[in-house]
Amino acid sequence: MSSFREPPVRPEYILEPLGVSPGLAAPGPVARAASFALPDLGWLRKLGILLALALLWEGLARWFGNDLLLPGALQTGRAFLEGLMSGELFGYVKVSLAVLLQGFLLGVLGSFLLTWLAVSYRWGRELIDTLTSMFNPLPAIALLPLALLWFGLGKGSLLMVLVHSVLWPLTLNASAGFRSVPETLRMAGRNYGLGGLRMVLQILIPAALPSILSGLKIGWAFAWRTLIAAELVFGSTSGQGGLGWYIFQSRNELFTDKVFAGLAAVILIGLAVEAAIFQTLERLTIRRWGMQR
Repeated sequence: MSSFREPPVRPEYILEPLGVSPGLAAPGPVARAASFALPDLGWLRKLGILLALALLWEGLARWFGNDLLLPGALQTGRAFLEGLMSGELFGYVKVSLAVLLQGFLLGVLGSFLLTWLAVSYRWGRELIDTLTSMFNPLPAIALLPLALLWFGLGKGSLLMVLVHSVLWPLTLNASAGFRSVPETLRMAGRNYGLGGLRMVLQILIPAALPSILSGLKIGWAFAWRTLIAAELVFGSTSGQGGLGWYIFQSRNELFTDKVFAGLAAVILIGLAVEAAIFQTLERLTIRRWGMQR
């Protein structure tokens, strides 16, 4: 008789599912619900907020009962449409945006130069820290009297205050972004043989891009409101008025609905630039790379 023994067989048993009484049939497999990608309705929510504000505005205007001091949303909308249909508002907006684009680009170029100094040299970092501490808290509109003294009533005065409003916040954000790049990324770039300009373009700028975009957005907002304020102060430049001059002239002629229409144009241009340019850049870069939700 062979000494080989069969291995013991483990007894089998069935565990009833939780929540099911013994003797009852267990529920069948649960079908997974089909997952559907819901469309992004952020723009619809923002539109609803704007409509709610317009209704509140119209209600306050009707309760106040004085069109000279507070015209309603409907009256302002009619003035806005009349300015668009006549082309008057387009002309003022074109002048303002042309000056704004020149000043913004000059400020961006100057900021990148200062940031390069801060990143490349120790004395450059100390210089930029000192300059940003001095000039970043200084309102750009406070330099307008000096700009008028140096450049007169012309585009040069506007460009000076615009460059100041863009230069320092962008430099501060960009230099902080470069400094916050982890050392491991720099070491990885050096291991791949990157150095100099290639290191900056392929490692440093992508890593610091959230801070750079934040600085660009802040610089754009500062430049836009500085331009409108400067045009309100000394009006037209070289015989051509901008959007701020349109608001100032409408106030002098007691066209309060046109004043509000000009303010609405300022707001709408700001929203359009934010949605069409900055949000697109963020979606194509830092959100796509997983650096921002």
